[in-house]
Amino acid sequence: MTTTIHLQSGRQRLELVPAIGGSVAAFFAEGPGGRVDWLRPMPEAARAAGDVLEAACFPLFPFSNRIRRGAFAFEGRDVRMVHRYDNAEHGHGWLSAWRVEGSCADRATLALERRASADWPFAYRATQEFLLHPGRLEMRIAIRNTGAIRMPAGMGIHPYFPRTPRTTLRAGIDAIWETDAEVLPTELVPAAPPRDPRAGLAVDQVALDNCFAGWDGRAEIDWPERKAGLSMRAAGPLGFLVVYTPPGEPYFCAEPVSNATDAFNLAAAGRGDTGMVVLAPGEEAAARVSFVPREDA
Repeated sequence: MTTTIHLQSGRQRLELVPAIGGSVAAFFAEGPGGRVDWLRPMPEAARAAGDVLEAACFPLFPFSNRIRRGAFAFEGRDVRMVHRYDNAEHGHGWLSAWRVEGSCADRATLALERRASADWPFAYRATQEFLLHPGRLEMRIAIRNTGAIRMPAGMGIHPYFPRTPRTTLRAGIDAIWETDAEVLPTELVPAAPPRDPRAGLAVDQVALDNCFAGWDGRAEIDWPERKAGLSMRAAGPLGFLVVYTPPGEPYFCAEPVSNATDAFNLAAAGRGDTGMVVLAPGEEAAARVSFVPREDA
């Protein structure tokens, strides 16, 4: 049986499944009008099977998104990752069981310790802290270099939001990374409608799997049919927003992340705008993301 941590504050509920990638299984409100899911709920069958791809949200450590061929060079080292998915997608965190460091009625802390290995010669500790309030969910994430050498790093979260025909996403960004057939970056260009979240994205009318640069840490989701919405706010080094709107699916993703896709290779090629963080031994990078739901009268 998969252990589920249940948090509650006012009408808000949060369910965590630490053994399945340190994931969120559900975030919802319960009241006289019934249940309102703010994130796509993880089905019971997926929980039983340990299928992290069906989670409501999972963590991204030690980087976000893809690394081309799972390989990069960093300070004289050639790193070639062994990974379950092509281009080492999303790193290790979402594919690992996390330890529960503490929990009570409305908060919980999960941790992941990873030793240096042949395919990732950097040791690190990642943490997620969940704080549930009557009107919002706050997530605090961090990564610390616990090894003896400098480490390239990134982080973020991968939430899945419910999708309706009239769902819109609005966010402040500067530009969009165009991609190739492997969804890897090719060129940073200005965003224009209908792919510009500054003007409001009609989620059901555009197919995206792109990283937006220059995100101001603010995003608004509206579900007119549900008479509901949600504000997402980020603080710390989360200057990129990945938006994924797969055609025909009942969900979409808006992912607050600290690095561009393939950041390590882009940085090695001389770009200074990739969001890659270099952590000295003992150094930590930390960020916060909050979700503030809204139910309209």
